Amino acid sequence: MSFYENLKKLLSQNIREYGMYIALFVIMVIFTVTTDGIFISSRNISNLLNQTGYIAVLGVGMTLVIVIRHIDLSVGFLAGFLGAVAAIALVFWKLPVYIVIPLVLALGVVAGLLTGFLVAQLKIPSFVATLAGWLIYRGAILVVTESTGTIIIPDDTFNAIGNGYIPDFPGLMFLPEVHKLTLLLGLIAVILFIVSELRGRRNKQSYNFEVLPLNMFTLKLVFISIIVGAITWILAGYNGLSWTVVIVLLVVLIYHFITTQTVLGRYIYAIGGNPEAAELSGISVKKLIYVVFGSMGMLTALSGILFSSRLQSATTTAGTLFELDAIAAAYVGGVSAAGGVGKVVGSLIGALVMMSLTSGMNLMGIGIAYQYIVRGAVLAAAVIFDVATRSRGK
Repeated sequence: MSFYENLKKLLSQNIREYGMYIALFVIMVIFTVTTDGIFISSRNISNLLNQTGYIAVLGVGMTLVIVIRHIDLSVGFLAGFLGAVAAIALVFWKLPVYIVIPLVLALGVVAGLLTGFLVAQLKIPSFVATLAGWLIYRGAILVVTESTGTIIIPDDTFNAIGNGYIPDFPGLMFLPEVHKLTLLLGLIAVILFIVSELRGRRNKQSYNFEVLPLNMFTLKLVFISIIVGAITWILAGYNGLSWTVVIVLLVVLIYHFITTQTVLGRYIYAIGGNPEAAELSGISVKKLIYVVFGSMGMLTALSGILFSSRLQSATTTAGTLFELDAIAAAYVGGVSAAGGVGKVVGSLIGALVMMSLTSGMNLMGIGIAYQYIVRGAVLAAAVIFDVATRSRGK
């Protein structure tokens, strides 16, 4: 086959996986042109990634919840409530950060397991169970903040989680305006990606599995390496990697490994594909519902920490619409409404798509009313795309 024919075949067979990357690339190009390059500036990209952090973390958990054919509407106000708990623990209880963070994460797990109990044990539909949680946690935020209102967090260590950046190599005069450690980490990431892809290709060939044509495989390596390198260079021009980005990348990498390389991950997708068949094959659906919702609770707590740290405060409205942004990120990122399909990396891309739309439209001066309309249209398009690709597959 020619290069063009190989490319066309690759895109047609993997349109679900590559579609979100193409959409993100197109959105970034459009906003870069319409804002005269401001959108792609180091400062704006850094701010964009930091703003995406707390939604991306929620999106990872929401992806697994939707994969097993459930939904969680409580995560927004739960994140706001747990962020307020963190603020109260730091400001009024005078607890140190290294106690507060594990405490809040543990509370998130407990909240998630409670939802799992309602869904798995009492057979309450997840929509109803988590809608009840949405109302309860909304009230809980008001209860814990009604006497003080906004709680200002003065702890520099805690606030650095949402606003700080990784340190650079001290004393190096080479490229003084560039964050050298960020560049090094970006280079290491590119090398590890290429090595991993080459090893995976060799393993597939050894078992006579189908692999990409060599020219398509090379194009994939070059394209992704250039993208990673470009983002790294842009970030290195403004303070480098933030702690928020580091945390999000670690979460995505850990969950990507769990879902693709472990028995637990295979069981989760098996339940999403067919819960009855999974139960008959010996998989405990109840236990995995507990695991997924407990994980969702922990990630919700982390999201609340990231958000309150970024604002350096806890407010009565924290968490508003977070759940809808997380659901949108999961669907735009390729998760299927029918369950059983979706990748955690996709949820990160989906979150970037939604936040890029917001950032770009803000820079263009587009009103908030039209922003909601555009974001809603993008979400609808993602679901329509999911239904269309599934129908074509059948």
